[in-house]
Amino acid sequence: MESVQEIVAAEAITADLSNEFLSSARVLAWSVREVIERTVLREVSGDKLTFSQFKLLYLVAHTDTLSIGDAAAFLGVTCGAVSRTVDKLVRRRLLRRVAPQEDRRLIRLSLTETSRKLMAAYQTARDHRASMAFRQFAPEELRRTSDLLDRLAGAIVSDGSDPAATCMQCEIYVRDHCRFGEYGHRNCFYQRHKRQAQTHDPGPAEGKVD
Repeated sequence: MESVQEIVAAEAITADLSNEFLSSARVLAWSVREVIERTVLREVSGDKLTFSQFKLLYLVAHTDTLSIGDAAAFLGVTCGAVSRTVDKLVRRRLLRRVAPQEDRRLIRLSLTETSRKLMAAYQTARDHRASMAFRQFAPEELRRTSDLLDRLAGAIVSDGSDPAATCMQCEIYVRDHCRFGEYGHRNCFYQRHKRQAQTHDPGPAEGKVD
């Protein structure tokens, strides 16, 4: 049940204020995607790698064994599209693949030396571009804003989110402590995978290696 304070606060949020905030949030999301993410990727890889392919490399860097379904959910594509993307990256020697004999639905992937260098170059270039953009703000101001963004996102999704659903919304910005997951009552895919890896060590991979 809503408190009197919450009801009063809600009444103070006008349609114009809501629209102004949502517009600002959309512009921020576009700026991060186009200016920081995609521009940096073009700088370090040219036209050789799409952002969807880069996201898959990032996922592999943090989870060595995954299902096709998990990868498809992460990329927002079909399972068939994921399989084709994996095949392409293996042929270009950006991924190594083992199909575990015990479960053909799983794929065990690892980065190659080439893709590791590319990931490192992207991280360095992205951090530099972000630091140049954020240098006009004090560190504490950025921390408060980051927390506020997490709280706002959590408030938006908490009422309609499935507590059992797996969250991959951070995409290529995994962090050890996700406030959004707490505020929005979400289960982090990366943390789930980390817990599973700690409780079940599959040992050396067996199967066909690409």
